[in-house]
Amino acid sequence: MTRQVIRTDNAPAPVGPYNQAILASGQMVFVSGQIALDPKTGDIVGTGDVTKQTKQVMSNVEAVLAAANAKWENVVKVSIFLKDMNDFATVNSIYAQYFSSDSAPARACVEVSRLPKDVLVEIECIAVI
Repeated sequence: MTRQVIRTDNAPAPVGPYNQAILASGQMVFVSGQIALDPKTGDIVGTGDVTKQTKQVMSNVEAVLAAANAKWENVVKVSIFLKDMNDFATVNSIYAQYFSSDSAPARACVEVSRLPKDVLVEIECIAVI
């Protein structure tokens, strides 16, 4: 198996001992959980605003996918972590703008007690290119 680290300045640098993504065997892209960090400043975007945070998270995921030569159409699995499940409908409406319902990837969405930097949403995914 080949393993390639994926890095881009268009998404936030990792805040711990991990990489933005790993391309495995030249075709599977494992994108690490992305939070609402501005890639240029490293600051949280939209503190307390799940809409702004979700839009930033999706932008960060998209940047990492692009760095691996992948697109949203390549995504086969998504995991969404929410601080509050009451935000599900809001996050889902933004998420739905990136995937058509007839070909959307498999997905899990769970509420967690706390996320890195106390953000409201974190999203990770797997893509096949």
